[in-house]
Amino acid sequence: MGGPAPGSAAAADRDPGLQPERTRLAWRRTTLSCTVVAVLGVKLAFVDGATAAGVTGLALSALLWIGFLAVAHRRIRALDTARPRVLSVRAAVLATGCTIALAVCGAVLIW
Repeated sequence: MGGPAPGSAAAADRDPGLQPERTRLAWRRTTLSCTVVAVLGVKLAFVDGATAAGVTGLALSALLWIGFLAVAHRRIRALDTARPRVLSVRAAVLATGCTIALAVCGAVLIW
């Protein structure tokens, strides 16, 4: 139901290199989005002058951004192999946590 039958001609024509490429592009897109949020956070932290809360939020955002970059970089490099490993639960939780926390930091800086 989810695709061609394992022995069919359509299964033989499938290019297994496309899935890792789509996943790599998705990680890069998400990394770019996190970078935009971090840059906007820098801008917002210094619009009204540097306050202790703004600098703390900025530092936290920078740490979250670096954490997400580390996870994304490791995953993108893992996709360069012929048979990429499955994303570990730890890496998935870390990437999700960094993304959500970065969004919260951005929302707090806006508010």
